[in-house]
Amino acid sequence: MKNSFKIYLANIRGMCAGVERAIKVVNLTLDKYKDRDVYVLHEVVHNTHVVKELEKKGAHFVESLDDVPENSVLIFSAHGVGIQTYEKAKDKGLYVIDATCPLVKRVHFKVNKASKENKKAIVIGHDGHQEVKGTVGQYDGPLENVRVILTKEDVDNLDFKDEDLVFATQTTLSIDETSITVKALKEKYPSIEGPLKDDTCYATQHRQNAIKELAKISDVVIVAGSKNSSNSNRLREVAENEGALAYLVDDYKDIDKSWFYNVESVGISAGASVPEYIVEDIIKYLLTLTDTEVIPVGDKPIDRTFPLPDL
Repeated sequence: MKNSFKIYLANIRGMCAGVERAIKVVNLTLDKYKDRDVYVLHEVVHNTHVVKELEKKGAHFVESLDDVPENSVLIFSAHGVGIQTYEKAKDKGLYVIDATCPLVKRVHFKVNKASKENKKAIVIGHDGHQEVKGTVGQYDGPLENVRVILTKEDVDNLDFKDEDLVFATQTTLSIDETSITVKALKEKYPSIEGPLKDDTCYATQHRQNAIKELAKISDVVIVAGSKNSSNSNRLREVAENEGALAYLVDDYKDIDKSWFYNVESVGISAGASVPEYIVEDIIKYLLTLTDTEVIPVGDKPIDRTFPLPDL
């Protein structure tokens, strides 16, 4: 016997322009350099399905430049890299193609500019995340002049003086939580330079706003996305903060039927690195459990594209 829960689908979901650009860069590079090995430093985007598909086409994903043979073609992921990584790649004679998201590049520019102006930098983000590593790596100066923080408590523990300070943020953070940290940072350091609110990209903002709307009318929210995807994890957290039970799944195979017992509504969204077919498979699976129609929720998405780098 089937359940009778409704299915709501966030209109604004899934792949963003930066992700689509990065994946396209890998595909075009594989087509152009068929006679050469093509390597990608780190996952080009944080989604297991995307990475596996590109591996099948011939892309080699590595975690270190030491694993890339000299004179190979190397692609930097959408998360970006630091200055030293770029210079090391050039020194090895690698042909470098930079797939860093242009919105991440803007953050990189600010941190690099701070170092050139002998200012100290504070990066709000998840320490160890690939994007944050790349952003910190843009600081061309003593690394003790750069700090990575995340919470208001981290701000309280900073020992910088209120002079010549700049802050930037990871592009995929929770808007609400980051606003608390930024407020504390500006209160502690009134002269600090930085964005009015944060550097969270528009795609992250729009998806978080959309899932807030979705979670208000859903008992359970399914977020498609890989476990190492920052923006997907933030979507799950935002849904939970709105009172819904929220689960992060790589695909429909991760779904547990018990999640839907005695619920009236299930919402679906997807992180910014998730192919649409993953969402479609989740919908097909849920439709085997309930007799209903899929109800779209929220504003229509706005199509955006970024120009490709030189290949």
